[in-house]
Parts: sequence; C-alpha cells; structure tokens
Amino acid sequence: MRRHIAFDRLHNFRDLGGYPTTDGHTVRWGRLFRSDSLGKLRDQDWDRFLALGVRTVIDLRYSWEAERSGRVPHHPALAYHNLSIEHRPYDQAALGPDVDPARYLADRYAEVAHDGVKELRRALEIVADDTAPLVFHCHSGKDRTGLLAMLVLALVGVREDDIVADFALTGLATERLVADWHASYPDLTLSWPGYGRAPAAIMRLFMAELTAQYGSVRGYAAQRLGVDDDLVAALRGQLLTRESAAEADGCMPDAPVQT
Repeated sequence: MRRHIAFDRLHNFRDLGGYPTTDGHTVRWGRLFRSDSLGKLRDQDWDRFLALGVRTVIDLRYSWEAERSGRVPHHPALAYHNLSIEHRPYDQAALGPDVDPARYLADRYAEVAHDGVKELRRALEIVADDTAPLVFHCHSGKDRTGLLAMLVLALVGVREDDIVADFALTGLATERLVADWHASYPDLTLSWPGYGRAPAAIMRLFMAELTAQYGSVRGYAAQRLGVDDDLVAALRGQLLTRESAAEADGCMPDAPVQT
C-alpha cells in the first residue's frame, strides 16, 4: 500500500488515510498527513506540497526550533499553528549506545502526554474543525508527530496494531534522516544508534502504559485532555468514510509516491 509521498528534501511525509476502524469505517485518503519539518520545503517540493491541497499546518516543535530551522513557507491560503507539545527538551543524538530506545522514548512520550495537554487538546480541536487537508509535523516526523498521530487514530477507532505499524513506517525514512543530521552537524558524532529509528516496541510500550494508567487511550484523552463525545464525533465526521480500505485507495492523491 502506498503511503509515503516522495519529496526531494522531506523524508517522512505520509498520508494517514486508508486505515480501517473497528466499526467498519476507513480514514479518508488525502485528508490528514504527517511529516518531518516543513521548513525544508523548496522549489519543486513546494509545488508538490501545494498540489495536495493542504490548508492547515500544525507545527509541534518549540518556537525556537521553528526560528532556527525554518517554518512552512507563508502562503495566503495556508493557516499555521505552532503548538509545542513537548516541554522538556532532550538531545537524542547525544545519548549513549546503551540506551534502550523503547524504554527511553516511551518515557519521553509519557512526559509529553502529561506536559502538553493544552497543546494536544488544541491540536485535536483544529483537526476536528478543519474541512480541508491538514498536516502536522515536528523535526523528524517521528516522536511528537507519532504521538499526535496515535492519539487521533485511536480516538477515531483505528486498531492498535495499525497505529503501531504506522509509527514504525518512519523506519523507511531513517537513513535519510540520519544523513540530514550528519550534513547539519559535520563536526559532531552521532552517538546513539537509535537516532531516527522507530521500532514498533516504542509505541507499543507507550500505549500499554497509557492504557494501564487510564484504562484506554480514550480514557487518557477524556481525563487529561477533556476530550468528550462531541469532539470524538467531530473527529470521526471529518476524517472517516464508509468506504472500505480497498475502495478508499482509489481516492489517494496523484502526487508521486514511494513504497
């Protein structure tokens, strides 16, 4: 199944469409995208991005990251929201080789889930209110982006196995993400072999511990984010279709893609 959309400088831009829900719906293709930093959009990549019809960008990075690395280019038809869901910065590239990715990153995701409640709630409201294609992103499109993708997909009823599999798809972009790091910091050493990787065990562990604490991802969203039935219904109304995954596959954008 095609999911990654090919760009020259973006490495982890992909469509969240096509995932079935437990009650027979399917996430619409071409409606919700996740990505690495859109500050890298240039030239032909910018034209490809505009062709997707995106009208809203949610940037999950710190404001200083957006200032340092650039934000999505300005466009009169594009709404931009900078919602930093992470409140405790850390440097993955500087971690030692003995740090277990699953344990370490599941703990960081738990911090985000509890520190960034205001920003996560606002991001869900934006997705629920928007009738046009929308993309959310962080730096590599893996951790902060993966957490929000998990939350949205879980709330609309996508199965955990599919959510975890979607998270792990970042592995297809790892080589290019690592190459970008080396190009950006040629005088530094990348110490952590887990950098840019997305083993399924990270998201599986995070979701299991969230469920153990709150009963379910929906329970977390209700108790910590104040997500009620109306907001869930709005998300489902915007993102789901009655078409089967196979039927919905024909609705994918015509942009060049990679498998």
